[in-house]
Amino acid sequence: MATDWLGSIVSINCGESLGVYQGRVSAVDQVSQTISLTRPFHNGVKCLVPEVTFRAGDITELKILEIPGPGDSRHCGELPMETGIPGVGCQVGPSQNGTGKVLKKPLSSSAPQNIPRRTDVKNQDIIISPQQQCSKSYMDRHMETLTQSKGFRRRHNSWSSSSRHPNQVTPKKSGLKNGQMKSKDDECFGDDIDEIPDTDFDFEGNLALFDKAAVFEEIETYERRSGTRSRGTPSEKPARYRHDENILESEPIVYRRIVVPHNANKEFCTDSGLVVPSVSYELHKKLLSVAEKHGLTLERRLEMTGVCASQMALSLLGGPNRLNPKNVHQRPTVALLCGPHVKGAQGISCGRHLSNHDVHVILFLPNFVKMLEPITNELNLFSKTQGQQVSSVKDLPDTPVDLVINCLDCHENAFLRDQPWYKAVVDWANQNRAPVLSIDPPISEMELGIDAKWSLALGLPLPLGERAGRVYLCDIGIPQKVFQEVGINYHSPFGCKFVIPLHST
Repeated sequence: MATDWLGSIVSINCGESLGVYQGRVSAVDQVSQTISLTRPFHNGVKCLVPEVTFRAGDITELKILEIPGPGDSRHCGELPMETGIPGVGCQVGPSQNGTGKVLKKPLSSSAPQNIPRRTDVKNQDIIISPQQQCSKSYMDRHMETLTQSKGFRRRHNSWSSSSRHPNQVTPKKSGLKNGQMKSKDDECFGDDIDEIPDTDFDFEGNLALFDKAAVFEEIETYERRSGTRSRGTPSEKPARYRHDENILESEPIVYRRIVVPHNANKEFCTDSGLVVPSVSYELHKKLLSVAEKHGLTLERRLEMTGVCASQMALSLLGGPNRLNPKNVHQRPTVALLCGPHVKGAQGISCGRHLSNHDVHVILFLPNFVKMLEPITNELNLFSKTQGQQVSSVKDLPDTPVDLVINCLDCHENAFLRDQPWYKAVVDWANQNRAPVLSIDPPISEMELGIDAKWSLALGLPLPLGERAGRVYLCDIGIPQKVFQEVGINYHSPFGCKFVIPLHST
């Protein structure tokens, strides 16, 4: 009867929605077509309720994992043909002595999934393969048929090798000496499942019990008393180095490596911390005169100044992000304001290099009857570029440009500031709202008609005021012995660059 299977351990598959349940059969009701499992597991996890009940319509597949009770001889009889439930059969495996009988009834195109069982020498396997949509009444009749058959025994404490679960007891093996395998199985799987704790381990609570600061303090105290070398404590911060810093220091760093013969009115420092003192206009003029006497002619100075100023201007315009073949539609525009003097010639040289780098340059230079020879030479070279030269303020752009380069002022010829064209250009630059770069501006702030955002000094800086903006210094190629000849103890602060920023101290 169906009550004979009470206490059996079974696995019930209820489909993807309900999952798989394992447990011991506690009740079978043929009238209501239900089966109950006690101490159930749902998908390998112990259920919180002590018992669950399933209807026959919810069961997709049923597997018998263990049949309790003493063994008795029973046979698996013929399954009734009129049940109408396809794919259900009983297969009996042959025993090791060669006696055995196989009865199988497949009525479906899909092959049933057999559950092989391992037996002793005297036992034989019973494999039941229920198909989907099997009824509970037919399962009871099939169990009754199996129990009433002759020549077979109930298998006690055996498991299906294909349906073994980690939380279930492992099958006991016989035939090994002294029960070694049995003791190993009991040692591994013999614990009661009720003893497994349901609560999770509190990692944060246990970690809070460890006082790291106290442990390190104890280690530090022990090393101090024992005289051992400390490997560092939490209070000590290891030294951090940049990729361009040297770990091994050979000599102390001297930051003041440029000394001028007089007290500097203002001092600057580089990004590396080197001190760069300012020089007076008279000393700066003497330095350039001595350098020209040794071969650093005005043409070379103009070329070097134009290269450094154009390099700085290209960086201010965006550098490689702005000036690349993919950004030809964003060609920058530079307005170059030059006066009829050497400072203006420096600006024209800068404009030529900018135009060679595909920058739209608009050069403003007033008309004079007689021009200086350096300006004439630079204009001749600039005319061979795509740059545009204008002599009237009306020809300058009405819209804001990307950059304004100011070369209107010079240290001499202060009368130019009273000219109408100078005032008109100053008004245009102040109204254009474009950032201004001044090249070698004069010292007096009263002489600056245009407020600059950046200023570029040559060789050594002059004591520039606040209206000069941020000061940069460029290397125009003056040798070190030329500095020594004018009384300046000089060591180059440029490093690997030709243009460096200076910071006020």
